[in-house]
Amino acid sequence: MADVHLPATLPPLFEGLPRQLDVEAASVGEAIAQLDARWPGLRDRVCVAADGLALRPHIRVFVDGERAELDTPLAAGARLDVIAAISGG
Repeated sequence: MADVHLPATLPPLFEGLPRQLDVEAASVGEAIAQLDARWPGLRDRVCVAADGLALRPHIRVFVDGERAELDTPLAAGARLDVIAAISGG
């Protein structure tokens, strides 16, 4: 299982979505797909489908502190952090 940590901006959009949860997944993309199956529309907030599925430009993902992409594998006990960039002026 991976320990998933989500940005504070996501839970208010999806009823019952916690900021931290465990997901059984082999990759980052699979973890996001599982979250999307339980909270439909979540993948659209994190990913964009251009020539294939990719992380949105303002989303960063880290696995155990290392920058990751959708195809990055998740080992048992891995920590997956999804971070949304915030801008303002």
